[in-house]
Amino acid sequence: MITEVILPKLGQTMEEGAVVEWLKKEGDAVSRGEPLFTVESDKAVLEVEATTTGYLRQILVPAGQKVPVLTVVALLTSTADEPLDTHRGAETPPPGPTAQAPLSTAAPAPPPAAPRPGRLFASPRARKTAQEKGVDLAQVTGSGPDGRIVERDVLAYAGRMAARPPLPAEERGKATPLAAKAAQALGVDLGAVHGTGIGGRITRADVEAAVPPPLPVPPAAPAVESVPLTGLRRIIAGRMAASHTQTARVTLVTEADATSFVAAREQIKASVEEEWGFAPGYNDLLALIVARALREFPYMNARLAEDGQSIERLPFVNLGLAVDTERGLLVPVIRDADRKGLRALGTELRALVERARAGKSLPDDLTGGTFTLTNLGMYEIDAFTPIINLPEVAILGVGRIQPRPVVWEGEIVVRQMWTLSLAFDHRLVDGAPAARFLQRIKRLIENPYLLLG
Repeated sequence: MITEVILPKLGQTMEEGAVVEWLKKEGDAVSRGEPLFTVESDKAVLEVEATTTGYLRQILVPAGQKVPVLTVVALLTSTADEPLDTHRGAETPPPGPTAQAPLSTAAPAPPPAAPRPGRLFASPRARKTAQEKGVDLAQVTGSGPDGRIVERDVLAYAGRMAARPPLPAEERGKATPLAAKAAQALGVDLGAVHGTGIGGRITRADVEAAVPPPLPVPPAAPAVESVPLTGLRRIIAGRMAASHTQTARVTLVTEADATSFVAAREQIKASVEEEWGFAPGYNDLLALIVARALREFPYMNARLAEDGQSIERLPFVNLGLAVDTERGLLVPVIRDADRKGLRALGTELRALVERARAGKSLPDDLTGGTFTLTNLGMYEIDAFTPIINLPEVAILGVGRIQPRPVVWEGEIVVRQMWTLSLAFDHRLVDGAPAARFLQRIKRLIENPYLLLG
């Protein structure tokens, strides 16, 4: 029996996907539930398991090709020798309107074989012309591909030789015939050559020794590494460019006194780490603060409708957190973040980050966000301008918490200061409302006890 393997719909928003890698090759035995291939959807790379036991007989969609969901990508058979000619879908499906060329480029052609020592490479016309002109091809430098001697090289050499005056009789007498011929071919003045032969006669070796050394060849420039813009990197590039060109981005920057925030985190960590199984971090507390602020300021939890004619204020807060992975930047989403406490937020956030960094994000882990939080403080960054994650209206960037001398209650003291950068789309939100939202986040950071209200 022949079984069709289809590209499954792995998420509600998935319309197409790219086959990243086949984990089995044609002819291999396959067990039901065994990973068969990996597929990239949006920003996730997921394994697709075999739905039946049999043999992978034909791969219809090669690795790197993008096709619509439910496309037949391979054929399985019950036995290793079952014929495929009776199956109508045994031919590779034509690429749909969204199909793309394979992500990996073809291997470069091997370089031409190096010429064998002592062998002259010359075109037939060059050899014929050399014979007619009496030119020794060994004295000619080729300008053709891979140093091949072509007709123009022979003509140029013959022209140079004809333009040189013959050697004076007295010089010809001082040199052997081979030396005189070599001197004419190499352009050496025999009058400046010291002879080492019998009676001071100039030999061919003397002429060759008098040839000036060639100019030093400059070192070759280092090769430029070319990295194909494929897969996740291509997705990130497209989305970042779209955000830059499709939004009217404005960035507001403020500084929060995080001294009480840091102290609260240390107290919470000491009291719940053993019970919860993890120590709540700054991202956990900040996610709790941002989620509460979004509930209070619903115009920041919005997006532009697909038709571009209205603003959609969303009834749920799905908070995304930018995560650096080996494959690139991913944004896992905590759904209904405003309805969860610190423990639930921290537990879910750790599971999402672990799957993202392992390349095993679920289809809905990376979609449906309404606001994004990005933190570069661990890289000793104080402030930066984040890029809005479309179609969201804003993104909050945070740097490191840094002890700095500030004026506090009329005195100069050292406080833990935190820089916050809110980038928002001015098409959807004006500056003053966005500033009030950022001000609220700052107040909650400086007075974390307000979270208890």
